[in-house]
Amino acid sequence: MPLRAPHLYPYLRGFVLGAFVVLGRELEEGADLPFAFEEHRQRRGPALYELRPLVRAFIEEREPILRGREDARVAVEELRREPAAAIFAHAHAGPRATEDDALFRTVLLGLLISTAESCGGFDWDDEAFERSYASLESSLFGERRRYTAVAPLVGLSIPKATELAAGLQVRPYTPSELNRHWPESRGLLPPGFGAEPDRFNFLELRRDLEEGEDGPDAPAEIADAVSALRLTTSAALAAGPVLFETLDGRPFGIRPVLPIAATQPPGEPSRLDPYRAPIARDVLTALADADGDPELAEALDRWELSLFQNDPFRAEQLRASLRALLGDTWPLRCALLLERDGAARESLHAELQALGSGESASSGALDAVRRSLVAALRSGDRLALVHELDRELLGLERRPLLRAAV
Repeated sequence: MPLRAPHLYPYLRGFVLGAFVVLGRELEEGADLPFAFEEHRQRRGPALYELRPLVRAFIEEREPILRGREDARVAVEELRREPAAAIFAHAHAGPRATEDDALFRTVLLGLLISTAESCGGFDWDDEAFERSYASLESSLFGERRRYTAVAPLVGLSIPKATELAAGLQVRPYTPSELNRHWPESRGLLPPGFGAEPDRFNFLELRRDLEEGEDGPDAPAEIADAVSALRLTTSAALAAGPVLFETLDGRPFGIRPVLPIAATQPPGEPSRLDPYRAPIARDVLTALADADGDPELAEALDRWELSLFQNDPFRAEQLRASLRALLGDTWPLRCALLLERDGAARESLHAELQALGSGESASSGALDAVRRSLVAALRSGDRLALVHELDRELLGLERRPLLRAAV
């Protein structure tokens, strides 16, 4: 294997080999290596089961012992002389860690964990170390960092992986991908995840980060994607409760998903088909600009809160959402916006009038709020949309401003 940092190789190999000796001796003296009992559910056929040693937890518990060894001190001194190592370490450890802490935890401890996981414990294997070291060098001297965050998604099925935005997609869940870094991850997934078509997908966020660039606000981006999918499909869906982050293919963190996105509302699952996927992309793009329109932002917030409430509180949220979106004459404007046929307009207007007078929302009125939000987002200009609706009320022809609302 060609080495890009031959001066580092013997020191890092010496640390990992010495740590294997220390940790193997602890096991011989009676220390317990914990195992995770993993169930690999399949859509068809019986579930498969596997015992995986939790070497990461075992190693991290003994970090002070390993940190105090002479081979660790010497390896950290050598790493300090390599500028790429400092950049790598702070990218993975964050700005609060000291230089030595960052180098030890991200480079030395990371290499040790990766090698031990490849070996399935602490029986040394040269090839396992070489693979782990090659992966480390590839990350260490890369000009960019590859950030990935995945969050379980429930309440939605897909025919195939579907892109929602650049670097953001809904894709099928692969049972083994979390186990590689987090063998205990099964307890962090939603109940029954991986067993049903509408509980078998991930929301995945990917970013290529330039040197010194911070990672994205993954919880916020995942929450926006959930909102866009709820608006587009009317599905009772949620993400989380946590998202799993990697940087350059190495574990980076586990963070909670925002509560409103992580809570599954009452209702039925749905499907993101090829017709709805482009609409979801339009809606997600428009959500990024919603904060520039306070009324639109309030309308969205009120609608999403209504998903978790019962009447009369739900009806009040829906009235407030439409009022913020379309103004005081929202029953008339909403019926005009969503229906072309005169009889259909009259029927929907009657349902919206009933909602406006204090009654509970009918199924038609309930869906009308969602569809109005989609139409306003896809129009690109809510105020211009309201103006065009008023033109039509005056008997003037509405200019083409918006695409169809689902």
